[in-house]
Amino acid sequence: MDLSLSDSEIDFRTEVRELITAAFPPPERYDGGADHERRWHGALIDKGWAANKWPEAFGGPGWTATQNFIWEREVSAAGLPAQVGGMGIGMLAPILFAYGSPWQQDRFLPDILHDRVRWCQGYSEPGAGSDLAALRTRAVLDGDDYVVDGEKVWTSGAHRADWMFCLTRTSDEPKKQAGITFLLLDMHAPGVTVRPIISIDGRHMFNSVTFEGVRVPVAHRVGREGEGWTVAKGLLSHERTGQAFVSLSTDLVRRIGEVAAGLPGSEGDTLLKDGGFARRLSMAEIELQALAVTELRTLSEVAAGGAPGAQSSLLKLVGTDIVQRMTEFFVECAGPYAAPWFPETEGPPFPVVGPPWARPEVVRYLEGRAASIAGGSDEVQRNIIAKHVLKL
Repeated sequence: MDLSLSDSEIDFRTEVRELITAAFPPPERYDGGADHERRWHGALIDKGWAANKWPEAFGGPGWTATQNFIWEREVSAAGLPAQVGGMGIGMLAPILFAYGSPWQQDRFLPDILHDRVRWCQGYSEPGAGSDLAALRTRAVLDGDDYVVDGEKVWTSGAHRADWMFCLTRTSDEPKKQAGITFLLLDMHAPGVTVRPIISIDGRHMFNSVTFEGVRVPVAHRVGREGEGWTVAKGLLSHERTGQAFVSLSTDLVRRIGEVAAGLPGSEGDTLLKDGGFARRLSMAEIELQALAVTELRTLSEVAAGGAPGAQSSLLKLVGTDIVQRMTEFFVECAGPYAAPWFPETEGPPFPVVGPPWARPEVVRYLEGRAASIAGGSDEVQRNIIAKHVLKL
């Protein structure tokens, strides 16, 4: 695979940089707040780039894998999100392209594109996380509706979501993967209850969601009844391919270098030039570069009509490991200032203790501990790789 950029791809990179500069003229930078998110999304909508991985037939720009690669690197370097719209735009939309009915595509895709609704993922359950096929949330057909009862757990963003794409059991089969059906469920429907789960970083991102007699129209079923596992595998492939975190880790490497260059090391020079620290950071960066090439190769195969397969699990497995190590570098840089962080003391009137970058990076470190579980644990990813590659 030729990794050098063509003249047209260099022109595209310039166009991306011009869009970023127009949206946030220097020295202003994206701060992650609601106002900046709306401004960035508006700029993407105006440019026709709000759904960079969507095909043109569904309102996307129809970019090549290399263009997407360039896009994600440039926006990451600017501290911007590659997409606005959460799980709907990057995870559910590709499933609707492949399995959704024309009515479902017309009904849901425009709202996803324009970020008018937010989605959450209803997969994991108590006792059915890594072993997802053991799920027990039941959907019983009653006329033109399914009646759903059960519980989902660790549901990211459920407290803010308008809709959930949800796996349910519609029949009991000898093979656990059979009898599972993929539904689109209104989170405001009667019988839906969301309870917060506060994570180790003190934030409310995860939730427990219970369903008691929730009615879901048959028209909101994606694919055929009992074939939800096939749909789910496609979605998980897209999710795990997107969890390589290459852009994030690339940005973290840059910022770790900036921070370490201003800290004293153990050998009389800066921490960045400390032999042990520099060697470990260099090894992580080399692994990151190899991961980036693997991601680009995988994206090229997908763009040519292939399926991610074992590569998606490999990207997720290695990408998670690298990004967790990057957050550990920041904690090492913070030293004793990594310790005095408590959620209840975040913000006024409590003073910031230590350098201003320390607190958010400690939060990222704590939050990142879940990355090797979310989206399929490391053990699950290794099993998938073994099954595909070793033919076990």
